Amino acid sequence: MKKLLLGTVGLVALGVAPVSAADLAARPYTKAPPMVAPVYDWSGFYIGGNAGWGNSRNRWNAVAPDGTFVGDEGRSNADGAIVGGQIGYRWQANQWVFGIEAQGDWADLKGSNVSPFSGFTDRSKLDAFGLFTGQIGYAWNNVLVYVKGGGAVVDNRYEVLDVPGGTVFGSSGDKTNWGGTVGAGLEYGFAPNWSVGVEYDHIFLQDKTTDFTIPGTGIFLGSDRIRQDVDLVAARINYRFGGPVIAKY
Repeated sequence: MKKLLLGTVGLVALGVAPVSAADLAARPYTKAPPMVAPVYDWSGFYIGGNAGWGNSRNRWNAVAPDGTFVGDEGRSNADGAIVGGQIGYRWQANQWVFGIEAQGDWADLKGSNVSPFSGFTDRSKLDAFGLFTGQIGYAWNNVLVYVKGGGAVVDNRYEVLDVPGGTVFGSSGDKTNWGGTVGAGLEYGFAPNWSVGVEYDHIFLQDKTTDFTIPGTGIFLGSDRIRQDVDLVAARINYRFGGPVIAKY
């Protein structure tokens, strides 16, 4: 205590005031870093699956060998389940999202009608289809709305029966038909690389003349010009390869 008093007296004698806690500089205030808002990134390759329902409308018109119209055979509605997969690539510019996609599905779309012209039963079956499309969409973070369009191909089989569910005496065999497609979808990213959605597609196909032969013989039976269009609704799930969400500062 004596030494402390002597030291204080010495400082005063030298003209130096002792330092108190109040004289120390205040600690500078550092602002906390801003919160980081994650932004969902739709860019990258993706692969996924889909399942849903489809309806194929087929308008039959009997035609002569020279292609002239003979008689209206009515329309068959073929509907049923679809299941398949898709693969594609998307890139994002600000909130706009662009993409390309290939989709292939198995289908079980069946339907029939009794022809008012021949009295026989015309049966339609769509076994598979493929879509090859471009996309353009708009994203609100992890919610994406898009439209699409491109080419389509379907695999059909047409048959003529004596009565509904009866004996097949005329068959087209498997027939491939090409056309176009347009559609729209809504997709939600529920994890950095996973998204689910729902999509509607309409396929419009060229009119096609189909020849029928007697099964097992190859004997020509007749021809029909068939006009076909298809509506599809499916739920989808996708996995995107690439990085997670982008951090926005």
